[in-house]
Amino acid sequence: MSRTPTPVVAGWFTGDGDDFRLLGTRCRACASVFFPREETHCRNPGCHGGDLEVVPLSRRGRVWSYTDSRYRPPSPYVTDPELPWEPCALIAVELEAERMVVLGQAVPGVTVADLAVGMEVEVVPGVLHEDAETIWTTWQWRPTEVTA
Repeated sequence: MSRTPTPVVAGWFTGDGDDFRLLGTRCRACASVFFPREETHCRNPGCHGGDLEVVPLSRRGRVWSYTDSRYRPPSPYVTDPELPWEPCALIAVELEAERMVVLGQAVPGVTVADLAVGMEVEVVPGVLHEDAETIWTTWQWRPTEVTA
């Protein structure tokens, strides 16, 4: 039996490999871009627009901030104590063209020791969790340069 790759959140990203992109929303009235996507109205408080278009976001950005997640989230967050907990680095990435910051996990093997504010990273497909039927896919950030 083959497992089905399934996005953790449908419609937030598309593609594979070098074609992988996060999907945002751009307001046609004010040109503001949002992630996660918006379906009904412009989130810009100074705009009353509602004509929105789906747009692929930049593949590369710069580390704006980062931290590590070393413990299982406490209550009220639901986590299955039967599943192993894997620490990971979380990265806030500034996308210059969109003038926004997008949060995501670093690729496996990248720790906070490998990161620096201002370093370039790129979005890549990743796996959040696998079970017997499904491979839950997401996005992750991968450094494009090596730190010394």
